[in-house]
Amino acid sequence: MLDAATIATFVVAGLASLFMAWSIGAGSSGSTPFAPAVGANAISVMRAGFVVGILGFAGAVLQGQGVAEAVGEQLVRFPAGGGLTAIAATVGLLIAGVLVAVGIFAGYPIATAFTVTGAVVGVGLAMGGQPAYEKYQVIVAMWVAVPFVGGGAAYAVARLLRAERVSERIAVPILAGVVGVIVANVGFVLLGPSPEVSWSIARTLAHSLPGPTVPVTVAVSVAIGALCAVVLARDMARDENAGQRHFLLVLGGLVAFSAGGSQVGLAVGPLAPLLSDYAVPAIAILVGGGLGLLAGSWTGAPRMIKALSQDYSSLGPRRSIAALIPSFAIAQTAIFVGVPISFNEIIVSAIIGSGYAAGGAGVSRKKMVYTVLAWAGSLALAFVVSYLGYLAVAAIL
Repeated sequence: MLDAATIATFVVAGLASLFMAWSIGAGSSGSTPFAPAVGANAISVMRAGFVVGILGFAGAVLQGQGVAEAVGEQLVRFPAGGGLTAIAATVGLLIAGVLVAVGIFAGYPIATAFTVTGAVVGVGLAMGGQPAYEKYQVIVAMWVAVPFVGGGAAYAVARLLRAERVSERIAVPILAGVVGVIVANVGFVLLGPSPEVSWSIARTLAHSLPGPTVPVTVAVSVAIGALCAVVLARDMARDENAGQRHFLLVLGGLVAFSAGGSQVGLAVGPLAPLLSDYAVPAIAILVGGGLGLLAGSWTGAPRMIKALSQDYSSLGPRRSIAALIPSFAIAQTAIFVGVPISFNEIIVSAIIGSGYAAGGAGVSRKKMVYTVLAWAGSLALAFVVSYLGYLAVAAIL
């Protein structure tokens, strides 16, 4: 039986988690997915905020468990077992949420993953936990690789689409086929044999077909990719510009879905182990976090969508497509590995890469420098403030 003090602590922690979810929805997961599409005039700012909220909620419920477990259980090790206390989780989430919210209203995209990771590690070490160096190596390696991989891939795709010798009616459907193959291999909890296991569409279909699983999975993936390529090729044959816009909107939707699957773990991860001890189902925790993302996307995302779509680079449909394809692939890779990733870092790097494919036109170097400094500063500041903040609260209580 829970006493009144424990219930009050959990209520405050839950509100802190919802505030963090709102901040994420208004910032990284709510603004970044459709920013290139808005920049290419394929969708309005307000409509983008509405759609990304719905898709982000779906991604949070269907794909959020892996990153939530990483944030809640793998960033700090406790010798006696267990995880963050409700007070520690509250301090970390409040500090991270405030920093992200400040970035939103200042017009600079704070890297949410950096901020939450720094805050969780800060309060965890202040509690007496030990650093999880192996996990940090994986996280840092991916954070460092994202700008080079995402920006480089976006640059290559943008150059391909700008090449005069390559027809867009051939290149864009081929890219759609690649995206289709990725979608076919994205894991969903509803398709797995248990709530803890995610299966992809290709794997699910392969298990219902005769033959060895791996070759059949590959064949199904290729077939789905080919189908996507054919559908878009026919769409572009009717109207090339409209076909590109349709593809761009689909890409924005996929990135929005992926953002929900990745970013919800940053909001609910610190609380997930505590709630699971009281038999709260994981799906209920993800739904709560998804609703927070939804609220943030609907109420706060338009400001950041404008900042990303207009301030970083003047994007056309081709460069927007080039930015979103690697963003989607990197996001799903991070979900698969269980690494908290910043969607601002992914999208901004891809936008810059696609912008340099056009000779750097419209890319704001000043904005780039400020953004990188904000990312690095948010990690360090969240760690220090959360560490000292928990010690102060623990001394008072």
